[in-house]
Amino acid sequence: TLISIWPGLVDRVFGAAIDIGSTTLALHLTDLVSGDVLVSNGRMNPQIRFGEDLMSRVSYAIMHPDGISEMTEVVRAALNELIQEAAAGNPIMHHLLLGIDPTPLGVAPFTLAIDTEINLPAGAVNIAINPGGRLYLPPCIAGHVGADTAAVILSEQPHKTEKISLIIDIGTNAEIVLGNNQKLLACSSPTGPAFEGAQISCGQRAAAGAIERVRIDPETLQPRYRVIGSEIWSNETGFADAVADLAVTGICGSGIIEVIGEMVLTGILSSDGVIQASAAARSDRIVQNGRTFAYVLVPGDHPVMITQNDVRQIQLAKAALYAGVKLLMDRFPVQKVDEIRIAGAFGSNVDAQYAMLLGLIPDCALQQVTSVGNAASTGLRIALLNQESRAEIAALVKQVQKIETAVEPAFQQHFIEAMAIPHKTDPFSVLFEQIERPPPIAPAPTARRRRNNRP
Repeated sequence: TLISIWPGLVDRVFGAAIDIGSTTLALHLTDLVSGDVLVSNGRMNPQIRFGEDLMSRVSYAIMHPDGISEMTEVVRAALNELIQEAAAGNPIMHHLLLGIDPTPLGVAPFTLAIDTEINLPAGAVNIAINPGGRLYLPPCIAGHVGADTAAVILSEQPHKTEKISLIIDIGTNAEIVLGNNQKLLACSSPTGPAFEGAQISCGQRAAAGAIERVRIDPETLQPRYRVIGSEIWSNETGFADAVADLAVTGICGSGIIEVIGEMVLTGILSSDGVIQASAAARSDRIVQNGRTFAYVLVPGDHPVMITQNDVRQIQLAKAALYAGVKLLMDRFPVQKVDEIRIAGAFGSNVDAQYAMLLGLIPDCALQQVTSVGNAASTGLRIALLNQESRAEIAALVKQVQKIETAVEPAFQQHFIEAMAIPHKTDPFSVLFEQIERPPPIAPAPTARRRRNNRP
């Protein structure tokens, strides 16, 4: 199709692969001839002001007559600023980009308005590129498993190996794919934004100055930590100078996972997620915080600390993720996976040992757990540069078995068992062959109940 005419010789054409996440937008400007990525950039999704998570944005659309058009307008404006030709995202982001009512995705059975690929002129949705340019969106898989997950499958190719692969893309929602060359299953779990630092008392996004690595001395319970922007640990010479221009005011997702894991390993935190009052006798880092206790990472007038509520938020998030994984393993059925691949920005930075220790991912040999970076953007670039791959993913999506966690009766039981660290019933025997099992902690004594005012 002829879309434009230029004078002289023009032998370079460009496209863009864009991942529309509920929290962030990421763009990769690509040379369509060589396939090289020329520029990568991103920004916060401006729809956050309408709600931090997906369901709150559906609620906004329901409660405000102009809500859909408002959210569509701001995301299109942001994409125009990033310069976009090809886009994919989770289903609600996908629908809002196109101006489609997402409210059916807010209630069971979570129906997609469209589950096929989209290919239309960019001018049809006011995307600020060549008016004749095309906008391609891969197909969504299910009501809460979007085109970004289709792109992850295209990138990681789990359907081309006999190994049973578990692929997890962790964001505000965790998209989960399990399978091999025999079959693929997919679901989404509502992890919330805790892994991105939200709903955590001292949490922040992964930016310069955020604590990203933590170790706790098992004897003294004194911490040492590392922040984004410096390779020097806090107990090393030169740390103060290295972070002089960085405000160490919070902790990001990878740091939260590590500090809670270290608290478990050193006996500060019990397997049911309770910060132990008895640990206060061992170190002044454990302090009273209302009716519960907290662990102080950075003391001062505005200390960075991990509170009991912070631990609960992480437990809720990781239990939702693990419950989704267990549903897929039940349905496959399989008792263990051969390999685990963690995608997304969070997955690029999380330490597999701590993720497994918390019960964020199932038991597996640590060397079989890998970070695959932004696999959704990689899959998008493949689709951008190779038209045959678009037909491949369209066919694959039709073969994926979709599991809707919100209507699965077993999800709640899996969730309850996954609240324990690492798990109430799963032994994680492979993990504890590789690291030392945390010390057992006796339950706290309970006061005797009185009846009729008598002891």
